[in-house]
Amino acid sequence: MNPLDDRKKSILKAVVDDYIETAEPIGSVQLVARHGLAVSSATVRSEMSELERLGYLEQPHTSAGRVPSDQGYREYVDELMRVDPLAPEEERRIRGRLDDHFEELADALRSASSVLSQTTGYTSVAMTPRLRTSQLKQIKMLMIEPGRAIVVVVLAAGIVKDRVVRIPEMLDAETLAKISAAVEEGLSGMKLEDITLVAVTAAGRRAHLPDGLLNQILYEAYVSIKQADSMNVYTDGANRMLGFPEFAAVGKAKGFLDALASDGLVAGYLAETAPSEGGTGNPRPYMIRIGQEIALEGLDGCSFVTTTCTDGCTTLGSIGVIGPTRMDYAKVVSHIGFVRRTIDEGLRRLIDAGRSEEENRT
Repeated sequence: MNPLDDRKKSILKAVVDDYIETAEPIGSVQLVARHGLAVSSATVRSEMSELERLGYLEQPHTSAGRVPSDQGYREYVDELMRVDPLAPEEERRIRGRLDDHFEELADALRSASSVLSQTTGYTSVAMTPRLRTSQLKQIKMLMIEPGRAIVVVVLAAGIVKDRVVRIPEMLDAETLAKISAAVEEGLSGMKLEDITLVAVTAAGRRAHLPDGLLNQILYEAYVSIKQADSMNVYTDGANRMLGFPEFAAVGKAKGFLDALASDGLVAGYLAETAPSEGGTGNPRPYMIRIGQEIALEGLDGCSFVTTTCTDGCTTLGSIGVIGPTRMDYAKVVSHIGFVRRTIDEGLRRLIDAGRSEEENRT
């Protein structure tokens, strides 16, 4: 049972709203003046003392006002904050920046990270998914120069990966294209997790070329296909956090930047916490982790808002915003929600277009 009555809730909300804006401890006189509360400052002070006793507020110094605790922020985001939709002009501006990047999933997620950082003023992160069950759509091997080629792998989920490889110098572009066509014909439609070196080799032999010419190329094709399943992590706006007073200390700033530099740390956290809309126990399409809930070295004193991008069935990536615990949660939720919906719509269009193209060819 929630121990907060309506008055305590309104005072807690006012404290959080003011502290988000000012980063200064909030006093009772200030609350009455700014919010026109219909009670005296003495009554507000008494209620704030009770909120502190219950764990929702903290008093950093005896003579200072109070600030929200992690528990106070949790009550705020779960019960008290109001999330308004973005203004139509802001929606048009964001959609305009994202619409040019839907030809490839990684570009769309990278763009989403950039847009989120700029529109929220915090650090953002985006991650492509692991797609072991995604189907191979195309594989192209293109000559760069004698002895070097680029392998382009296209997955049904809209992900495109490329890799520069070494090939026998005597191989010409026409022969390379012939091998590429044979591999694509033999493997197209297979799931990444089912593609083995044996399967790649069997497909490549349809080109009817000598083994000595084929083996190295087919091995590089196999490695390129398997590496298409690797996750990419994009961060943007790491320097923005250094402008907040919470990160003014050199040690605090260094710890945060070191944590971001560890792609595996952030990627692992995104993979574990990003929600799926309507999931059990999580009816919201986003997840908020506050302060000590994150439990990652270097991110103490931070909050993390995450969500997933999907085509309606498959998770195609994760995006998130990292800020101080006094981040403007309502602003972040409204922005990340709109960016997610825009990305989802764009990815569905991309995948539908690919399916139509396949149907037309058949």
